[in-house]
Amino acid sequence: MSSIPNPLLLPASAEGAQNAVPVRFVGPDGALDAAASRWSAANGFDRKPGQVLAVPGDDGGVGQVIVSVGPTFDPMSVRGLSVRLPGGTYRLETAPEHAEPAALAFLLGAYVFDRYKRRPERAPVRLVVDEAVDIDRVSRIAAACALAREMVDTPAADMGPLQIETIAREIAEAHGATLSVTTGDALLEDNYPAVHAVGRAATAHRAPRVIEIGWNLNRTDLPLVALVGKGVVFDTGGLDLKPAAGMRNMKKDMGGAAHALALGRMVMQAGLAVRLVVLVAAVENAVSADAFRPGDILNSRKGLTIEIGNTDAEGRLILADVLTRAGEHQPDLTLDFATLTGAARIALGPELPPLYTDDEQLAAELLAASKAVADPLWRMPLHPGYRAALDTEIADVRNDSAAWAQAGSVTAALFLQKFAPTTGAWAHMDIFAWNPRARPGWPEGGEAQAIRACFEMLSRRFE
Repeated sequence: MSSIPNPLLLPASAEGAQNAVPVRFVGPDGALDAAASRWSAANGFDRKPGQVLAVPGDDGGVGQVIVSVGPTFDPMSVRGLSVRLPGGTYRLETAPEHAEPAALAFLLGAYVFDRYKRRPERAPVRLVVDEAVDIDRVSRIAAACALAREMVDTPAADMGPLQIETIAREIAEAHGATLSVTTGDALLEDNYPAVHAVGRAATAHRAPRVIEIGWNLNRTDLPLVALVGKGVVFDTGGLDLKPAAGMRNMKKDMGGAAHALALGRMVMQAGLAVRLVVLVAAVENAVSADAFRPGDILNSRKGLTIEIGNTDAEGRLILADVLTRAGEHQPDLTLDFATLTGAARIALGPELPPLYTDDEQLAAELLAASKAVADPLWRMPLHPGYRAALDTEIADVRNDSAAWAQAGSVTAALFLQKFAPTTGAWAHMDIFAWNPRARPGWPEGGEAQAIRACFEMLSRRFE
C-alpha cells in the first residue's frame, strides 16, 4: 500500500557513516564557508525559510547541503529532504536536542503511497543520526503515521468496514490484545442503535460494525485510556446528498478510525503503563431504500433520543454510541478523533486541527506536547451558550445545530460532550487528515494529525 524505504536512518557507527554528506542549517544571519557562499550567490540562494541548496564538493559530487531556516530551528524543515536530495547518505548537523525530532521529520517526509501507481526508481536518501537517537522509537512513530495516512489514501472500495476490522485485528494480534466486533443487525441486539442506523443502507458485505480492542485490561492497578475513532468509510451525505465537490474526497471520512488505531498501536508498542481500549465505529453512509431519513428519531446507547435534521451529520451519531461504550469502561482519559466538520476548516484551515476539552490540565499538556513535537493543535471553546442550538421539541437532542449558532465545529463538539465519559478527562480532535496541496515532504493526500502530540502527552504521563 504505502512505503517508507528502509532502512533510512543509520547509526553513526554504521559502515560508511563517516563519509556522509553534511547537511547544515543556516538562519538569516548564519555564516557560510567561502565555497558555499560563492555557490549560494551564483544560484540565487537568498535564505528564504525552506530553501535547500546542494553545494558541489571537490570530487564533483555533493560536498554539503545548506538548508535555510528561520531564526529558530524547525524540525519540520527536514521533512522534505528525502525527496529533494539526490540519492546518498547524509548527516544532519544540528544541536543534540534537535536530532531526534529531525530524524522523525525526515521519515515522515519519506512516505509514499504507491498501491495503484508505479513510481520511478530512485536511489534512496539515507540519514546518519546521532547515537543518542532512538531509531526504533522514531521508526515506530513514523510507521504508525504512515498506517493512518495509507488507510486514508486507500479508496473506499478497498477500505471498507471489513478492511478496517482486519487492520484492527492485525494490530490486536501483534500485541496480545483482545478484539471484539459487533456487525450488522447484531448492533441492535448489543445496543448500538445509532451506529446501525447510519450504516444499515450499505450492502451486506459492507455492513456497519463496532470494533473494540482491549490491551492490558487485567492490570487494574493501571489507569485506563480510551481512544475513539470515527470510521465512515465513505460519506455520500445520505439522503441529504453531498454535492459532487463535497463527496470527492470522502474516502477520508474514516480518518478518525485510522488515527485511533495508529495511536493505539503506538501506545502498545511503547508498552506505556496504561490499560487501553480502542473503539472504532466503521460504517458507510450510503443511500438506499433503507437509509435513515431527515426527521427520524434515533435511539442511542446512552438512552438519549436524537432527532435527525441532516443525514450528513452522521459522524457524531456513530461517535455517540462508541463514546457511551467507552464510558462503560470508566476511563481515566478519553481521546476521540474524527473528520467531523467542514466548519473546522473554515475556522482554522486544513493544517491546524481544533482541540476541544473542558479539562484545563489536559488542554495544557496537549498543547505543550503539540509544540514540543511540531504537531499543531489549537484549543477551541466548548461555549455553553451554544448548547441551546442542539435543543429540539420532540427529542432529547438534534444532530444538526440550529442555524443561529453558526459555529458548526463547536456545536458538534458540544453534541459529543453529551455522550463523552464522565469518569475522567475527555478531549475531541476535529481533524482534517488530508494535505490539500502537494509540497516536498507533504504529498497531496492522507495526513496524520494530532496523534504525535497525543502520543507525546501520553508518554509524558504514563511512560
